[in-house]
Amino acid sequence: MSTVFDHRFRFVLCVFGPTGRGGWVEAARVAEQLGYDAIAVSDHLGGFAPVPTVAVIAEATERLRLAIYVSSSTLYRPRVLARDYATLDQYSGGRVEIGLGAGYSRAEFESAGVPWLPAGQRVTLLEHAVHEFRDLITDHAFRPGFVVPAGPPMVVAGRGDRVLRLAAEHADIIGFSGTAPVPDGEPLVLADPAEIRERVDYVRKLAGHRLHEIEFGIPVHRVFRTRPDTAITDVWGNEIRLGADELDEHPGVLIGSPSEIADKLVMLRARYGFSYFNVMESERDSFAEVIAHLR
Repeated sequence: MSTVFDHRFRFVLCVFGPTGRGGWVEAARVAEQLGYDAIAVSDHLGGFAPVPTVAVIAEATERLRLAIYVSSSTLYRPRVLARDYATLDQYSGGRVEIGLGAGYSRAEFESAGVPWLPAGQRVTLLEHAVHEFRDLITDHAFRPGFVVPAGPPMVVAGRGDRVLRLAAEHADIIGFSGTAPVPDGEPLVLADPAEIRERVDYVRKLAGHRLHEIEFGIPVHRVFRTRPDTAITDVWGNEIRLGADELDEHPGVLIGSPSEIADKLVMLRARYGFSYFNVMESERDSFAEVIAHLR
């Protein structure tokens, strides 16, 4: 399929580790200094609440865009969640990006005392949330409202057919999970390049005239200067069992000098359309050298 993507690269640092307010402030300021375009806070039980955390980051930074990756439409009422996002957007001067997903961790739902719904029902709730967000963004009566009349960019993240169809129709940014099929509710596992290509091709066929408007995103799990001689693990701690050729193509594992990795990112943008890379916190400094090389 011919290349139709010419989006500029955007790099998001996904942060999980700070243990207090000062740690979040430091992490955000360093990310801004290193040239990252955005910082993302996860929304999982056992960690800091994302909305107040993003508010703290907004106060500590000037340029970084701010994201929650991602808010589960099964756990939140869309209008209440939209109010929180709009408040953060106002407080940050319009730097927020909306992130929506269906939720995938059964253990987390059970810990929260929330019934674990079948995947189809969770996706239906996600569809409702996306449509309601789109309506509220353009509703002049909605308060507090968003800074930019067209609203913030919306990320819809996942891997299943219905989620990606929804994203192709309504998202500004499609967050490809880069994961393989697993039983619903089970821990995630990294996909191989063939699986990722198939998901991208599926979206390309659905997006139609919107294709050139949508940013394609993918997580970066590991960054190495040289090919490691020991087992590689993904962000969930699973061993990555891929051949050399698969590793060379895989968007989630980057190996080489900053110049070589920069060349690979250009290839990934041409081959898959990926321009929006979500870099795991552990790879922050290594990937920052790639950002400096590109810019």
